[in-house]
Amino acid sequence: MAPAVWLAAGALVLFLVAPMFALIWRAAEDAGALDRHTTETLRQALRLSFTTSLTTLAIVLALGTPLAYVLARGRVPARQLIETIVDLPMVLPPAVAGIALLMAFGRRGLVGGQLDAFGITVGFTTAAVVMAQVFVAVPYYVRAARAGFVRVERELEDAAADLGARPGAVFRTVTLPLVLPNLAAGAVLAWARALGEFGATIMFAGNIAGRTQTMPLAIYGRYEAGDLDTALILSVVLLIAAMMVLLAVRAVGGRSGDFV
Repeated sequence: MAPAVWLAAGALVLFLVAPMFALIWRAAEDAGALDRHTTETLRQALRLSFTTSLTTLAIVLALGTPLAYVLARGRVPARQLIETIVDLPMVLPPAVAGIALLMAFGRRGLVGGQLDAFGITVGFTTAAVVMAQVFVAVPYYVRAARAGFVRVERELEDAAADLGARPGAVFRTVTLPLVLPNLAAGAVLAWARALGEFGATIMFAGNIAGRTQTMPLAIYGRYEAGDLDTALILSVVLLIAAMMVLLAVRAVGGRSGDFV
């Protein structure tokens, strides 16, 4: 292989490594800044981030799996349109996603206005955080799950049915084990996307400490307030979480070329 190819590849890798190394190095230098205020901010933001992201994951799994199965196996009218709608949050600017959610579910929104008449407020609440996370995370899981269902050979399912297995048993004993690596990889990616969500959340849920301030919002808030030390420590926590997520994806989805 030509030296120029190695040089170009190495330059790009170094460019990617430099910011992460600098972040960890600077945070290590300022490790002494981990005071009571930083600890409390970290505790609140971490608790809210993990609570909302895990709630989001449960919703995505419960609703995304049937959708992925239908898109992979069913005769769906306007399939391409539905798939485009599902994928749209992946390319939609986060601020646009936040405004769209606000126009739909805010107090003066299309749906939120009706809910407000019954005393139900969605915008700028913890529920809004979950909704924003679901909106941006769904495509990652549905795409992964759909790819898995498409790859399952129908002959295996037909053979199990011919042996007397009911549709539910066929799904549990044949389809699900084969598609499980895709489901797991998609779930991890969706959870990671929810954990790192910022733009749609700040537009739709705000940045209220202990209520809607997730880890990314806490980093932004502390940096904007001039507290770089706290922002650095919180950033390193998210960086470590992101690295663990990628390792998990490679561990559970290593047989699927779509994700690794």
